[in-house]
Amino acid sequence: MARTIVPFGPQHPVLPEPIHLSLTVEDEIVKEAVPALGYVHRGLEKLADIRDYNQMIQIVERVCGICSMIHAACYCQGIEEMMKIEVPRRAEYLRVIWSELHRIHSHLLWLGLFADAFGFESLFMQFWRIRERIMDINEATTGNRVIVSVNIIGGTRRDLTPEQCAWILSELNVVEKQIRELQSTMLSDYSVKKRTVGIGVLSKEQAFELGAAGPMLRASGVAQDMRMLGYGAYKYLGFEPIVETAGDSYARGKVRFRETLQAVELVRKAIAGLPEGEIAVKVKGRPNGEVISRVEQPRGEVMYYIKANGGKNLERLRIRTPTFANIPPLAVILPGTELADVPVIVLSIDPCISCTER
Repeated sequence: MARTIVPFGPQHPVLPEPIHLSLTVEDEIVKEAVPALGYVHRGLEKLADIRDYNQMIQIVERVCGICSMIHAACYCQGIEEMMKIEVPRRAEYLRVIWSELHRIHSHLLWLGLFADAFGFESLFMQFWRIRERIMDINEATTGNRVIVSVNIIGGTRRDLTPEQCAWILSELNVVEKQIRELQSTMLSDYSVKKRTVGIGVLSKEQAFELGAAGPMLRASGVAQDMRMLGYGAYKYLGFEPIVETAGDSYARGKVRFRETLQAVELVRKAIAGLPEGEIAVKVKGRPNGEVISRVEQPRGEVMYYIKANGGKNLERLRIRTPTFANIPPLAVILPGTELADVPVIVLSIDPCISCTER
């Protein structure tokens, strides 16, 4: 039987990201998938050679706008470890609050796009309508909706007032209520299950061996989440990872849906336990040495390798993002599926090519 090579992406009506796949198709069944990257390479790591290590906070935030807060937190955490800086406990809590707000709006964005991938446009609009409340919280508390720029070496540059905390909690009550109203549609609807259950299955062994990260890993039954390391204020919040075992597109969606509600609860706990005190410490000297910093983004573990020699510029900055880790598993689960299911499977890994190519 004749085989055809179908180029999928980088532009496609379903894809929010410029990912390109060369699909070898035989009778509408995918036999091989070869990813091609490099369409949006921006050279952000190279900027570490010519930008002051403090200026690099704003640079790494632009690796990915959707999780900008967490990129900056990971970078600052690495520099602080290298310089042996003890961050004020209040700043640790503030970082968790804004990080989890980013996780909520990232997952809501993805849930909407995932619904749109199998033609559920009304569900797409509902998730994005809820997300607007989180974006409003970001804007009111940091001055910006997406790239919030609150992290500095040694803490945060912004604080939350008691009035802002009370308002955030009231908004989160509405957000949780509206998300739960969509639970039956997202997790129990016949059309949703028909397009996702048993589609793009990644076994627990494959997920572990191929180095999958984040919800893609946890949806295959591996209870691994960098927040379990207890960095920042997570060590005070009693965090437990969300795990599913089916390993299909439905399980990946379910993990993210449950993580959205979990993030709401983590913000509540962080606000309830928010200690008094300073939000930053004065930093003296310059970084010298090398360090690896790891945190959990909405898409999974992000890893920063930072090397410094005591100068104002870093000697080396290397970033390993979760989508980069999830592309090899994607190439494994696509063969054997129908061509019509490819958009749903690709979106089920929550690809961020902006993160991957930097």
